[in-house]
Amino acid sequence: MTELNTSEIVIPTESDSVPVFGYELIREILLPGILGKETSAILYWAGKDLARKFPLQSMNELVDFFQKAGWGHLTITNEAKNELEVELTSILTSEKSQKKDTSTFQLEAGFLAQQIEFQKNVIAECYEHPKKRAKKIIFTIKWDRKDPID
Repeated sequence: MTELNTSEIVIPTESDSVPVFGYELIREILLPGILGKETSAILYWAGKDLARKFPLQSMNELVDFFQKAGWGHLTITNEAKNELEVELTSILTSEKSQKKDTSTFQLEAGFLAQQIEFQKNVIAECYEHPKKRAKKIIFTIKWDRKDPID
């Protein structure tokens, strides 16, 4: 079993606090145990499904959602014609960067991809790039204007 040393860290929300230890138990132990080697792919699609249930109209709303969900602070670092790069920092990204595990942020990646699809009205995909030394996750969201949503 993986040792989690995050029991005392708390992510503040609007009204309550969520112990990181409980969140990590579900996300890093329970789900991979149930989903097996398909964990990353299923979490990506689960993120897209979650985004469909919580459609957001702007990047500001997206940043706020990440904060409220306890996923961390999202910052736009680069925007090009067909690509957006965002940086995620949080207690979780910092903790995970210090461990040699196979944690993924595919739930967040899927959520980002689907939100950009809504906002830009084109098919989008998101790729995660963990930056362990910097204790953050970089997401690259790509789309093609020639591939609109039907």
